[in-house]
Amino acid sequence: MRNIMRKAERMSNILPNPNERPSVLVHVADNVKALRRDASLSQEALAKASGVSRRMLVGIESGDTNVSLATLDRIAAGLGVTFADLVRAPATGDLSRIDVVAWAGPHPDSRGTLLASTPARRQAELWHWSLGPGERYDAEPDAEGWHDMVYVIEGRLTLLLDGQSLSIESGGFHVFKSDRPFSYCNQGETRVRFIRSVVN
Repeated sequence: MRNIMRKAERMSNILPNPNERPSVLVHVADNVKALRRDASLSQEALAKASGVSRRMLVGIESGDTNVSLATLDRIAAGLGVTFADLVRAPATGDLSRIDVVAWAGPHPDSRGTLLASTPARRQAELWHWSLGPGERYDAEPDAEGWHDMVYVIEGRLTLLLDGQSLSIESGGFHVFKSDRPFSYCNQGETRVRFIRSVVN
């Protein structure tokens, strides 16, 4: 069980290789630091507000720590901002356009790119994802009220949800409440590409 949990945590990190330092980690470092200071919060105060350890925050602000998407969600909530506010390039003119790789798997064809974010009841995000053969992304549950909408562009996507496996062929889609653990999997031999909208 412990090995499975470690794998899930690794898979939900921005990058699986801690030696790589993508631009999104630099954006996150700069944004967390600036937003924390704008809110007049110490690292200790933000750690308490977000439920993320101060040690983790120090690593994130230095740009040296690979962080999970769920941890970024908690930090965003602690700062009263959105996930997109943490990963976008600072000083971008178009605030809805993000276009950053926010997750990458070990296979070179596996990545999740946050394309855009716009206000909904609380927030909406548009992602472009690809998964190489045998790759999977294990998601942690979102808070109540969040939904995932997925549209498959290429290949066949397998969605694991509530102990069930659902195959979505190219041109197909599925909408579901994301307040439970779920996984996106490529069980085939060719790349899978899909559009993912996350809405609250």
